[in-house]
Amino acid sequence: MSELIRRLDRNRFTVHAVCFRRKGQWLARVEESAASVVEFPVSGFARSSTLRQLWRFADWCRRERIAIVQTSDFYSNVFGLTGALLGGVKVRIGSRRELNPDKSAAQIRLQRLAYGAATRIVANSPAAAAMLASEGVRKKRVSIVPNGLDANLYLEPRRGGSIRRVITVANLRPEKSHETLIAAAALLSSSCPDLRYVIVGDGSRRAELEALARVRGVDRIVEFLGHREDVPELLAGADAFVLPSRSEAFPNGVIEAMAAGLPVIASAVGGILDLVEPGRTGALVPPADAEALASAIRSLHADPARAQAIGAAARCEVLARYSFDRMLRMFETLYETELQAQHLVRAQAAQAGI
Repeated sequence: MSELIRRLDRNRFTVHAVCFRRKGQWLARVEESAASVVEFPVSGFARSSTLRQLWRFADWCRRERIAIVQTSDFYSNVFGLTGALLGGVKVRIGSRRELNPDKSAAQIRLQRLAYGAATRIVANSPAAAAMLASEGVRKKRVSIVPNGLDANLYLEPRRGGSIRRVITVANLRPEKSHETLIAAAALLSSSCPDLRYVIVGDGSRRAELEALARVRGVDRIVEFLGHREDVPELLAGADAFVLPSRSEAFPNGVIEAMAAGLPVIASAVGGILDLVEPGRTGALVPPADAEALASAIRSLHADPARAQAIGAAARCEVLARYSFDRMLRMFETLYETELQAQHLVRAQAAQAGI
């Protein structure tokens, strides 16, 4: 979203960023790109103050004559789509970027209601679109716009020799299943003692996972780096990428690793099935299966030439299919199409005397 804000054509669009909290790792990046960054403090949908913020947002949309509102996750879908409808915004674009790994039945129902306020819903993968269909969202209301990346950040890799450094990049949340990687590291500690594992990302599970690494006796070979802004450089220094998630819609970490020329080993779930072709651009293993993950890592470790060939094929694939330029063109076309469609609806309503 921050890259989309930064790259949209300013001759065609004036971009405002709306947030619940004006803070965070990417605030400066958004502030230097958006016409404004506006805060509507919300700390829970059950609070009475949220209704006041919703009306403030609706008033702001009317005052600024906002033509398009695009939301990016569960909370912004519920708040932003509802407020945009109340504020008379003609084009309201919701999003689906995950497969409900941690949502309650009530949250799923609430988001489904919010989607009713959208004129279009963007899924970031066929898997996310299929999840929308399973929840009763009509197919004709859904567009698929895959994630993009900046190809210039990922230079042609210069790798050779043995596989020594395995990396994963993902927030430390339950659905990412980092414990599976830690268990695999323990299984490989005797047969592949030269392997080292780097976990990039932060989250509520960090202390728990660090403790687990100590219990499994792999704390000396598993390194937790926390949140990092130099992911391309870290990928360039690795030899293989692992993502043992239980649920994924379309993981940025995988496309970034592929762009860096790394062979990918990932769980056979969700949108990963659309990204990784087993044997050619990576390997797929059952989720939560530490033995299968360890076996796949061991296979690459035993055949560095094959690992390098898989990484090269992965790089060619992702640079051809997933770029910010392609993502940007798809969103700008979507905006124009939706604006034209809403103009047509208004014209037809006027002719009918509605």
